[in-house]
Amino acid sequence: MDDFLSKQIVALKTEFMRIYKGSSHLHEIIPLSSSDNFSIDDKPLNMLHKFVANNPIYYNSYELEVLGVPLIVYEGDVNQYWINSIKHDTSYAPFYPMWILSSFALALISKNLGIKQIIDVGSGDGRLPYSAKIIDIKSYGIEIDENLVMLQNKISKETKVDFTANLVDATQFDYMSLGLSQPAFFISGLPEVGEMLANNVIKKIKFLQDIKKTAIIVLTGSHAMREYSRDKSQWGWGSVIDNFDLKIIKTITLPTYWTAEQSIDTPFIFTKFSD
Repeated sequence: MDDFLSKQIVALKTEFMRIYKGSSHLHEIIPLSSSDNFSIDDKPLNMLHKFVANNPIYYNSYELEVLGVPLIVYEGDVNQYWINSIKHDTSYAPFYPMWILSSFALALISKNLGIKQIIDVGSGDGRLPYSAKIIDIKSYGIEIDENLVMLQNKISKETKVDFTANLVDATQFDYMSLGLSQPAFFISGLPEVGEMLANNVIKKIKFLQDIKKTAIIVLTGSHAMREYSRDKSQWGWGSVIDNFDLKIIKTITLPTYWTAEQSIDTPFIFTKFSD
């Protein structure tokens, strides 16, 4: 089911980009309803539309049919928040969102893996914690940029989806204060820019003995880095995976802001500690 949904999303994205004639900085799609060609139920789809409707990075929308699926195209611009986000240390990735459909798919995959809490390290506008919350997973955004936390709080208030946005340095945060049991940690940043953040956060998780055995760590992979990797299945994260003795349990490919114009999308690598 997980692989089927991700393939549906990638197929829609590929065809959409083939026919898209706009010039917006950010563009993505959400189907209007569930169908034989798209398998997310209507209730969460409606909540994804609600997220976009209450998010000021989007400024235009219109209806379109792609591969027989009626959907809404959303256009937006993240430059304002991207500029603010790059003022932080270079070990923190600037704001580059994945597609909201991808966020929902990742939350659903986590739920199917038995995850009870999602911690999004570098949560941006909160799309992953929001997606997790609407399918009843407790979720927490960890974000160092004040403007992005304010944006998350605005979206949470206006949508009445109560996900928690924490204005904090992820490398200093006390994760045990969240009362975690079966968590998934999503760590933002591609391997070429996010390795320092990943190392610091995973090091903290490794010493949380109460949750180490159940924790899942999700890394955002890179096809470009994969070509130079000793083990291509590690998608550029080889040194981190080897250093922390992680094992890969699942890899899912989904669209992101930075692969919208590319033929190959972004791999998300689900890992666990080996011991």
